[in-house]
Amino acid sequence: MAQTAALLARFSDEILLLGDLAYPNGTATDFRRCFDPDYGRFMSRFRPGPGNHEYDVAGADGYFNYFGRSAGPDRTGYYAFRAGSWQVLVLNSSVPIARGSVQYQWVREQLQQRTFCTMATVHHPFDGSGAHGQTPYLRDVWQLLGENGVDVMLNGHDHNYERIAPQNADRVYDPARGLRQFTVGTGGAPLYPMSRKTANSEVFLQTWGVLRMTLRPTLYEWEFLDVNGAVLDRGADACH
Repeated sequence: MAQTAALLARFSDEILLLGDLAYPNGTATDFRRCFDPDYGRFMSRFRPGPGNHEYDVAGADGYFNYFGRSAGPDRTGYYAFRAGSWQVLVLNSSVPIARGSVQYQWVREQLQQRTFCTMATVHHPFDGSGAHGQTPYLRDVWQLLGENGVDVMLNGHDHNYERIAPQNADRVYDPARGLRQFTVGTGGAPLYPMSRKTANSEVFLQTWGVLRMTLRPTLYEWEFLDVNGAVLDRGADACH
């Protein structure tokens, strides 16, 4: 964690946090002991999202009390913001998110306001080659995002880095309407090996590091840097 924090200190960007931030249970003590010493100095830059470990505490109180208003309104764990010309949706996969849920309807309403380029984050990966694999209950919201032109999805949960080619809700390669997925569970916890290679996986790395996204008006660029600052994955793509 100290090494990834040193890497973040090299940049001045906003920092998207993808959940499971203070082991083992996301308590107030865990945040003070495990998260704050290395990452607390970046508080003004955080855009956090919760993971399943945060909900080991009833209502994820440790998480919401630590991040306060940065964690979004009403302690729902989901919210939207603008990053330059981009719309960014921070979702919560530890509360109901499938079709018919309050969060699903909120996503639909947010996408009616979408800009040309849109990114989403949610803790659990819809697909993946790591230990946890796929998350079937995210299919409805993945389909909704794809039908509305969302470009990129960022995830945590699996302790590895993986880039998956744009795919639709049936996990079929779809460069025209599919979401490109990045799993970035590389902040400091013990790493996971590949469990099985999912069909559209392009890069899988078992190392700690940081994904840096550059969001431009009509395209996005990415670099995954390991804790030594070496770029292990790099690319760019146009928005839908």
